[in-house]
Amino acid sequence: MRDAFIAAVQPETKSFNVVQGHGTDPDNTFGVKASTTEHLSGLKVGSFWAGNESIGLPRHNSLILLFDQRCGKIGAAIEAGEVNAYRTAAADAVATDQLARKEAAILAIFGTGHQARFECAALARIRTITKILIVGRNKDTAQQMTKEFCSAGMNAIVTDAESSCRVADIIVTATSSHSPLFESEWIQPGTHISAMGADRLGKQELPVGLYSCAKLFCDLPLQSRAIGEYQHAPAQAEITTIGSVILAETSGRQTEEDITIFDSSGISVQDLYIGQRILEKFRTNYS
Repeated sequence: MRDAFIAAVQPETKSFNVVQGHGTDPDNTFGVKASTTEHLSGLKVGSFWAGNESIGLPRHNSLILLFDQRCGKIGAAIEAGEVNAYRTAAADAVATDQLARKEAAILAIFGTGHQARFECAALARIRTITKILIVGRNKDTAQQMTKEFCSAGMNAIVTDAESSCRVADIIVTATSSHSPLFESEWIQPGTHISAMGADRLGKQELPVGLYSCAKLFCDLPLQSRAIGEYQHAPAQAEITTIGSVILAETSGRQTEEDITIFDSSGISVQDLYIGQRILEKFRTNYS
């Protein structure tokens, strides 16, 4: 994901407009994201089937298609439902490692679904997380997630939005919300926030009031403005690509008091890069 973020800011990389659609049931949605880099081109179809939990399946699924650059045929098709969860969480970890304070140790997670678990696991690899504060609409689901983390040796508790925001060093939102999950005045100086859920017009996890006091970062500004969390940001707000921060072309966190926000709308370049790595592993293992 680090390499993908760097590739995303190179002049030869092109990310194309996202195509969005739905199934015969309008609650079942999908999006098509495509891009090309210096060496790769292809697309991902990401779907969200709302009723899948009732049949024991994840609501999210993905298909990555890589083109054969020699002839334009499909070079590889990768069923990437679980891969996508790793890819999204890894992107969060890369961005958070750039933006969160080095001593950040308390993590608040909004959301108790499939993706929320991957986010916590990834962040525990880049910071010494001493406590996980779980905020969910369904208390039974939140309690179950707490038990899973505690069984894995992690210190996790169920709490409410305000309490978690007032003490957290890192806040991650991994929901399908269409309205803010907390109030801007609850966020303390020095907090880093990763907004992972907004990837469609109308979705929103963060309060607009934060934009006047936070430094804003994302994977791809045009897409973030169109379908990501920053569709709700003021037109004049300055948004910095995380790729340019990784390359040290622009600054990330400048002081211990900065509030930083990373919006992940999920870009196709990430899918091309993880798809290519999987293909390379496959060829190595089965050649």
